[in-house]
Amino acid sequence: MSKAETSPMNRNPIESRILYEDNHLLIVNKLPGEIVQGDRTGDKPLSETLKAYIKKRDRKPGNVFLGVTHRLDRPTSGAVIFAKTSKALERINRMLREHKIRKTYYAVTEGIPDPPEGTLRHFLKKNPANNKTTVYIRPTPGAKEAVLHYRTVKTGDLYALLEIDLETGRHHQIRAQLAKTGHPVRGDLKYGAKRSLPGGGIMLHARQLQLVHPVKKTVLDILAPTLTDAWKIIDKFTAFSSGG
Repeated sequence: MSKAETSPMNRNPIESRILYEDNHLLIVNKLPGEIVQGDRTGDKPLSETLKAYIKKRDRKPGNVFLGVTHRLDRPTSGAVIFAKTSKALERINRMLREHKIRKTYYAVTEGIPDPPEGTLRHFLKKNPANNKTTVYIRPTPGAKEAVLHYRTVKTGDLYALLEIDLETGRHHQIRAQLAKTGHPVRGDLKYGAKRSLPGGGIMLHARQLQLVHPVKKTVLDILAPTLTDAWKIIDKFTAFSSGG
């Protein structure tokens, strides 16, 4: 069997990765390696794949509107919100600016953080030249404050599974902050991981979204399952206990 036939993309077609859809929103489980929006690589983004899928599925004669509300890094996987109407796009963007959407991530780190739970507060500065973020422990000109909260869920001999809640949303925030503590995300060579993973992804996954629907005002609690074989490693981990 060829590598193409066994790729996560082929084993997880787009229709099977739709987590929620109505007339206003489309929430999709992004695979590592996909880009959410077009960039200088010229690769087809997830937004265009979804537009083509909706156009064919719904037999739409004209263009399909699908607004990008936020992005995930290319090697990161998990839940991404798209807006199907301009009203939903405007309202979701406002909710993101006002931090009214709770985002929870899973991350597998090299080594086991000590303490097992806590808050990381740093100051981050993006370098566009190498698409990398530098982390400072004190306020620095041009750097923005970054805050996240983490909790160790399970541990193995060499790795730990963390649950992370973002208080701010900075460029490469989770990746850079965890690396600063000496525990980079597994597979994340850019931020100091020892080795890469097959397919080039990293073990960072947007696991959960909690929000009030921008139009219907109902509460949405969206869970995105992990989709690649790399995550099977956590099945061997044991639930973390503080011993208290």
